[in-house]
Amino acid sequence: MWYNKVMFIVYAIIIFAFLIFVHELGHFLTARAVGIRVREFAIGMGPKLLKKQKGETLYSLRAFPIGGFCAMEGEDEDSDDPRAFNNRPIPARAIVLVAGSLMNILLAIVLLSIVVFSGGQPVPTVKEFTSESHAAEAGLRPGDTVRSINGEKVQSWQDLSGIVTSINAQHGTLGGDADSSVSIVGGDKPTGSLPESVPLTLVVRGQDGKDRTVVTNMYFDPEAENYKIGIIPKISRSPGFAVKSIGYGAAATWEMSKMMYGVLGQLVTGRTGIDQLTGPVGIVKTVGDAAKYGFIYILQLAALISLNLGIVNLLPFPALDGGRILFLIIRLFTGKRISDSVEGKIHLAGILLLFGLMIFVTVLDVDRFILQ
Repeated sequence: MWYNKVMFIVYAIIIFAFLIFVHELGHFLTARAVGIRVREFAIGMGPKLLKKQKGETLYSLRAFPIGGFCAMEGEDEDSDDPRAFNNRPIPARAIVLVAGSLMNILLAIVLLSIVVFSGGQPVPTVKEFTSESHAAEAGLRPGDTVRSINGEKVQSWQDLSGIVTSINAQHGTLGGDADSSVSIVGGDKPTGSLPESVPLTLVVRGQDGKDRTVVTNMYFDPEAENYKIGIIPKISRSPGFAVKSIGYGAAATWEMSKMMYGVLGQLVTGRTGIDQLTGPVGIVKTVGDAAKYGFIYILQLAALISLNLGIVNLLPFPALDGGRILFLIIRLFTGKRISDSVEGKIHLAGILLLFGLMIFVTVLDVDRFILQ
């Protein structure tokens, strides 16, 4: 048991360190691209464990895996260096500040695309049958590909599902299960008597490449409240599906982003309390829960945390990238009336507030996940 708990902590540290690395790498690469001098690129905080000077930049690994940084010349202080952050054009500085969050958002898309691809895409080829299915008795065999149902053309599992849904709609049924023939959306619960089965004519292509007709019956599943063919599809991971997976990953990231902004809105309006936030202890607990279900669940959680990191860092709060971007906009209209040193002090105050929030949330996590 203690070994599992230690491994959960290790998983959480690896995930967090990797996400911070990706974030800071975004700042680093864009800073170099726009000609800003980078003094140090560090993973972790606290004392240096490993360090290597390469050119003008010190690369370091630090003792505490709770963050990291890309230290740019003139980022928090006035500098006369022409390559300092404070002396570069405002658009260049804005690109550098946004890049960290964009990298986290892109990473979320990549991770969710991997999750989608690993799950595969069902195709209208029979892998096996459910125990209640009549299809095997009628002559349908594993490896057969369904070409049409009752004269309607089938080119994908979605087509097959849609036809079965339509047949269910004709009988006033609802509910269902996408793995063995899809669900009905809407309608009323059927009343009166229903036929025990529904006849079905399939044209299928066998593994020998020849088409044949199979006449079978859909059975009624009282638990799902619909009729099913009872076939379980094969799963495809074709190159074409790999491309589609990127689109699905982007769509899932967009939906998660809307959900997160909704939660932030509830925090601002007071509809959700600050005591609902989760800190490092809660993250370790969540990683532990995800690890019990396998690597795919860890990837999903890593995508969620990465997206969260990207979105939160763009908030217009001192010390966050969004706060720094806000000061760039202010300076665009006010010039140098706010000095770099004054801005640096405001960001320092923001850091202290964020640390205070993290301590508060950690105390809540300890009470929720350890003491109770």
